[in-house]
Amino acid sequence: MIDKNKIEAGVRLLLEGIGEDVNREGLKETPTRIARMYEEIFAGMEETPKVHLSKTFQVKNNEMVLEKDIVFYSMCEHHFMPFYGKAHVAYIPDGKVVGLSKLARTVEVFAKRPQLQEQMTEQIARALMEDLGAKGAMVVIEAEHMCMTMRGVKKPGSKTVTVVTKGQFQDNEKLQNSFYQMLKL
Repeated sequence: MIDKNKIEAGVRLLLEGIGEDVNREGLKETPTRIARMYEEIFAGMEETPKVHLSKTFQVKNNEMVLEKDIVFYSMCEHHFMPFYGKAHVAYIPDGKVVGLSKLARTVEVFAKRPQLQEQMTEQIARALMEDLGAKGAMVVIEAEHMCMTMRGVKKPGSKTVTVVTKGQFQDNEKLQNSFYQMLKL
């Protein structure tokens, strides 16, 4: 459960720590604004992908389903700076499919947590296997990390790409190549 009072107190301490006057006109309401923002951007802390992946529809076709270019925003757990990009999510159904919006919602569940991109990629693929019962899953995430672009090495435009394969996608180069070909469409 997100505790807005603790967030507000923490923001006040942070502002004091950098030498700011927390009672200055422009900063008076900043702790409250940040607490409300954190409630929104960390909403995934209180959600589970199972809620989204449990509403399914029976199908006869068990071919790959791919939802690509799912835009997401997340917060790096190392520096608490944003990273953002696109997730490409595919699965092989086992007689049932989920509504396409549910794939985007699954990405959001994991993106709206303090996160590592590598971990998020794995979590999405695992949820497809465990909560949807897919025969295979493949997830590719490409993202720009503000901790790389705004501080440290300062390399704007650099992107990190992570890939996770599970089930029928694992060690199946032909199926993986089909995934990559579909991304180009």
